[in-house]
Amino acid sequence: MVRDKRIKCFSMDGVNLLLEQHTSRVSFMNNPKQQKPTLTGQRFKTRKRDEKEKFEPTQFQDSIIQGLNENGSDLEAVAKFLDASGAKLDYRRYAETLFDILVAGGMLAPGGTLADNVIRTDVCVFAAQENLETIRAYAQVFNKLIRRYKYLERGFEDEIKKLLLFLKGFSESERTKLAMLTGILLGNGTLSSTILSSLFNENLVKEGVSAAFAVKLFKSWITEKDINAVAGGLRKVNMDNRLLELFPANKQSYDHFVKYFTEAGLKELADFVRNQQSLGARKELQKELQDQMARGDPLKEIITYAKEEMKKNIISEQTMITIVWNCIMGAVEWNKKEELLTEQAIKHLKQYSPLLAAFTTQGQSELTLLLKLQEYCYDNIQFMKTFQKIVVLFYKVDVLSEEAILKWYREPNMAKGRSIFLEQMKKFVEWLKNAEEESESESEED
Repeated sequence: MVRDKRIKCFSMDGVNLLLEQHTSRVSFMNNPKQQKPTLTGQRFKTRKRDEKEKFEPTQFQDSIIQGLNENGSDLEAVAKFLDASGAKLDYRRYAETLFDILVAGGMLAPGGTLADNVIRTDVCVFAAQENLETIRAYAQVFNKLIRRYKYLERGFEDEIKKLLLFLKGFSESERTKLAMLTGILLGNGTLSSTILSSLFNENLVKEGVSAAFAVKLFKSWITEKDINAVAGGLRKVNMDNRLLELFPANKQSYDHFVKYFTEAGLKELADFVRNQQSLGARKELQKELQDQMARGDPLKEIITYAKEEMKKNIISEQTMITIVWNCIMGAVEWNKKEELLTEQAIKHLKQYSPLLAAFTTQGQSELTLLLKLQEYCYDNIQFMKTFQKIVVLFYKVDVLSEEAILKWYREPNMAKGRSIFLEQMKKFVEWLKNAEEESESESEED
């Protein structure tokens, strides 16, 4: 009887189980978008290499200084230590502390003095020997560190800007080493010239600290590269026009800058700044000439003004004729029809021929004008057929001499359209040569 009850119970449970499985299967088939089971509260273990040891600034400092002292003056070993330490120490968080230690030997307080109650290391720039070779070795430590941890780039530039503001708090020797380091790092591209903006600080400028530091910095930079690289670096961030700000307002003149840096042994930099001045003056001169032409001012007044500016800004006649040519050719809207363009060009250039003649008193200036004409006619295709007619006009109105034209014809100076223009000039040059021979014959007979 008991056995029969168990069989019956088992049979009922089996049927119920089968019914439940069937119902579940049907439900799944009818609801294909049924949500998949998810795990909640799951914790992922951080990879060991991503873990950073958490330190306070003083603990971080102690760890770095201990490692530097253990490696001593072996800067290769120091670089390897810093590379390895970045995996466990939080460089991103304590970048300022890290760079303070590498430059000054410990954390700096506001003003540039070492913070109170901190240990110091002598494995730093300020404690190094004061020579380029040693400072270059330290620069390599910074290069390797920043190449390894790219996120330190911004922090390092901020650090250098801060250190430049602290210059008054450093000794003369420390300033010299910092200047050398900064120049080297500007030369190899680790730093941008934007860091120089800190040198324009009013207090540093007023006491002459900025200018004295800049001398050492630029000497180091030019030694690493050359003046062209320095000029390029300055232009890239628009610092080339701000160098006068290294001096107080009452001394911000090009003459004072040139004198100061020339006497300090940086004539290349002085010449660069003088050229920048000349470039600025040339731009202003060109704009004023354009305005005078647009107003229709008398040519005598324009010539007088141009000659005064040329003398005042020490502009060569070759440069001046280029400026004048550009102004004249930009003073009119040219006809698009070729047959009308030639007539328009001849009339326009004849009007301004006295202005051109005023700045072609030298053979080299005449050749410069010829080359500018050649370039213009080549770059503006509608002028290609007018080249010879313009040269003839300039010859007739005494802007160009026979000697200058023959020299241009004989000596290749510019490839732009030369073969085409030589062909155009062939008959006129032959006429000039024949006229020259006849003139020589008449002279011999006399």
